[in-house]
Amino acid sequence: MRARAGWVALSTAALLGTLVAGCAHHDGAAPKAPPSSAPSASTSSSGAPEGYAEIRKKVDAAESAAAAADRDAADDANGGAAGAAAGGTDR
Repeated sequence: MRARAGWVALSTAALLGTLVAGCAHHDGAAPKAPPSSAPSASTSSSGAPEGYAEIRKKVDAAESAAAAADRDAADDANGGAAGAAAGGTDR
């Protein structure tokens, strides 16, 4: 049991040493912003990035499909009782 505790302490010390060495050069300040001449992402008149509306539609469709799959799984888990009670047929 002592050997195991020793390995845990050793691995913890090694991890801590690695983190300290990796972060030692960082002074904690945020990186500087790029100069204003740097190209930026184009935005629409609403201020949203270009293509945002299309991506939002895709996300909404995926969420809707996931909700439908959850309902189907719940119906299957309940033996299709919810679908049959609503006038549907059991698969």
